[in-house]
Amino acid sequence: MKKLSGRASGHYSPGVIAGGMLYVSGQLPRIPETGNIAAGGIEAQAQQALLNLEAVLKLGGATRENVVQCRVYVTDIGLWDAVNGVYSAFFGGHKPARAIVPVGALHHGCLIEIEAVAELPQ
Repeated sequence: MKKLSGRASGHYSPGVIAGGMLYVSGQLPRIPETGNIAAGGIEAQAQQALLNLEAVLKLGGATRENVVQCRVYVTDIGLWDAVNGVYSAFFGGHKPARAIVPVGALHHGCLIEIEAVAELPQ
């Protein structure tokens, strides 16, 4: 098992490699350079969370095309159509398995958090 180092504000690793898979911890829509939450509503937050996910994938030697499963947590299921639009544009023709999970409040007042599992390239 290999733990990826990176910006983590709690007691966790941004990603862990085990058994040829990369497990990416939940990514909030925080802008890495400032620590601020992406402004502009759910679309901007979804885009930033996906960019943060992609940064961890890259750190682990993977790309978005290697993602096999995502869990998307939203604070309001009514946000799903907007999230799905951003998510679909991000992944394009690649369609990982996915779950949408409506939750209560997220840390820092975020509207979305995204975690993923990716198969590492051989």
